Amino acid sequence: MQYYPFDSRNLLYRSKIGAVADGETLRLRLLLHRDACVHNAYLLMKDDKSVDVRETELQPNEWLEDYRFYDCEISLPEGLYWYSFRYTSDYGEFFVTKTEASLGTVSRDGVWWQQTVFESNFTTPDWLAGGIIYQIFPDRFAKSGEAKQNVPEDRFLCEDWSKQPEYRQNNGKCSLGNDYYGGDFKGIEQKLDYLKSLGVTCIYLNPIFEAHSNHRYNTADYMKPDPLLGTEEELCSLIKSAKKQGIYIILDGVFSHTGDDSRYFNRYCRYTDCGAYNSPESKYHSWYRFNRFPDSYAAWWGVPSLPETNENDPSFTEFITGENGVIRYWLKKGIRGWRLDVADELPDEFLDRIRLAVKAEGEDKYLLGEVWEDASNKISYGSRRRFIRGSQLDSVMNYPFANAIIDFVCGGNADKLNETVLDILENYPPQAVKLLMNHIGTHDTARVITRLGCSDSLQGDRYRQSQRVMSEEEYSLALRRLRIAAALQYTLPGVPSLYYGDEAGLAGYGDPFCRGTYPWGKENGGLVEFYRTLGKIRRENAVFSDGEFIPLKAELGDMVFIRKKGEKEVLVAVNRWHEPSTVEIPDRFAGAKVMYGNAPCGTSLTVGGEDFTVLSL
Repeated sequence: MQYYPFDSRNLLYRSKIGAVADGETLRLRLLLHRDACVHNAYLLMKDDKSVDVRETELQPNEWLEDYRFYDCEISLPEGLYWYSFRYTSDYGEFFVTKTEASLGTVSRDGVWWQQTVFESNFTTPDWLAGGIIYQIFPDRFAKSGEAKQNVPEDRFLCEDWSKQPEYRQNNGKCSLGNDYYGGDFKGIEQKLDYLKSLGVTCIYLNPIFEAHSNHRYNTADYMKPDPLLGTEEELCSLIKSAKKQGIYIILDGVFSHTGDDSRYFNRYCRYTDCGAYNSPESKYHSWYRFNRFPDSYAAWWGVPSLPETNENDPSFTEFITGENGVIRYWLKKGIRGWRLDVADELPDEFLDRIRLAVKAEGEDKYLLGEVWEDASNKISYGSRRRFIRGSQLDSVMNYPFANAIIDFVCGGNADKLNETVLDILENYPPQAVKLLMNHIGTHDTARVITRLGCSDSLQGDRYRQSQRVMSEEEYSLALRRLRIAAALQYTLPGVPSLYYGDEAGLAGYGDPFCRGTYPWGKENGGLVEFYRTLGKIRRENAVFSDGEFIPLKAELGDMVFIRKKGEKEVLVAVNRWHEPSTVEIPDRFAGAKVMYGNAPCGTSLTVGGEDFTVLSL
């Protein structure tokens, strides 16, 4: 039998797979053939903060057929590390480095393996593991119809709930960002039974604070809900009613910038406060960075209406993270956590303070960050970030999974999806893995139905996007693809996040078309029932909370894996081919309970075309 020199995902070579805690002992083993005539073997390791390479000699150990192990034990402080191997022999000096996957090959030119080391006291909440997140864009989900007080007169209130969101930036009231549909806290509260039927355990609300655009990412007052959504008392009523249903609420924290039309900047003098734009003597002036007062200042991605905050300014940091600051104020009102907008654009010191503020209100409080790449090794603002190593985020939005799932169901290779999953599991601490926000659509992306059914993105052409209607064939194809995408989303490690209306069949390109209103009374009923079924499967199987992921097959259009926790096992088989596909499954699943799809015939399982099967032991 042929063996590889090393495999970072095989317990034959490592005492533990993936990230380890600081101070934890890790055993690494290199496997070399007797014909290599090895003299000495070494582990090469470097701290991500340094170019210096440390060598540790590997000790020759037992034999495996014609191969010999060379091993060592290491213990590392918290940080990010990279490692490879070197050995000398009768034939010279050789290196063992990483291939595109996890396997080692004798080559000087390969990349090094990553080793994440997290803080040993790193813990994350348990209440969300195994649950389901439901993301709501508050203005567009549900409208109670009750009158609101103190609504600014310069907003356009759309009376037609089903009207497509405005995409033009014109001089009238009804313009991009200024068309409001009246979704509110009471509307959400009235729909809690519906959310409960989907298996939802957490509602993630896009920004709810007073702001002068419908998306509310241009915060005007962090201490006050937007009047169109309702009062603080109505928000607290929603929080309490949701909790009775076993549903908790997290809010969107937008701290990298505010609106220029805000209490703090006050460019248009809407507020009586002296804003940073109004005077250098303003108590808010140090919160912003002026190049030339007042009109030249740092703005988020250069957008003048979104002046950037100076997060490490002591006054601003205290306002957000202090004992009486924004973070703790709303946690005391009953929310269960925060999602941080553009977390990778917030400085480390500020993120450290946010975590301390969140956890001061209880270790059960959840801190999620928006990071679009692999959060374990991302570089931003010139340095490697430490988002999920213990002193900052609990977990992150899982864009790597989202992109890989969509690529797969649209014709990609299952092996690529499997590699993406295994990469994340290898790089992330398990505490973060169990709380990953596994979305396949959000307010920042085109609706998943549109992504799966339309081959044309019409990138940047809002007029054509506004006119585009999916054909019956496109919509049917998208629905078939969505079913298997959702099956993966709900069964892979992490927590599925359902963007409001995706379960009802809403379509639409990117902002603003992905932010249409929920089609109450016009839902795709079959799709809603399908999502209820997925929710039931998750509720009835504890393996989905933090169970092990065991891949069985990932080839072309077939992906088969097991989720395992203790004695409990669930097998998931997905087939993206148009025709049925037959796969072999372990003997013990021959008589397994069928939770969805076809029953196996002995150890042979036939999965329908563009379908999936879930078997439970």
